[in-house]
Amino acid sequence: MTLVDWVKDNQALAGWLAFASVAMLVGSAILVPVLVARMSPDYFMPHRDREETLAGRHPVIRWSFLILKNLVGAVLFLAGLAMFVTPGQGILTLFIGLMLLNFPGKRRLELRLIRIPAINRAIDWMRRKAGREPLQLPPVVEPAARGAGAGAGNENRPPA
Repeated sequence: MTLVDWVKDNQALAGWLAFASVAMLVGSAILVPVLVARMSPDYFMPHRDREETLAGRHPVIRWSFLILKNLVGAVLFLAGLAMFVTPGQGILTLFIGLMLLNFPGKRRLELRLIRIPAINRAIDWMRRKAGREPLQLPPVVEPAARGAGAGAGNENRPPA
């Protein structure tokens, strides 16, 4: 069965898929730049504590917000995946979806992705167009620098 045969056999489904593809293209073209422009420039900085955003609110409000934020994040993430094979800003939509989701290791993944030059350039371009300053990124910490010091463990070795 070829793709043409499948479309002929499933015209209603193919029509809905085409509509969804166009809706994702238009929605991402509007929503992604708005979300990128609204981000705080220090979003990725270590001092920024995201857990305190709703800390003083009633638990129902806090949980409702977290559930809604994660639902929107999941929809954007899935739409970003779909946009790899349909028209749209797939990588940026996927990235915004990841930023909205809560999961272990999220911060490391975000920093790894935002440091990809193409993604960083695209996000900074959108922010410039919106009159916002570029995102601030923390310095890259090398794995050796995470330990107890540059010479840790070498104190008893004779000089080379």
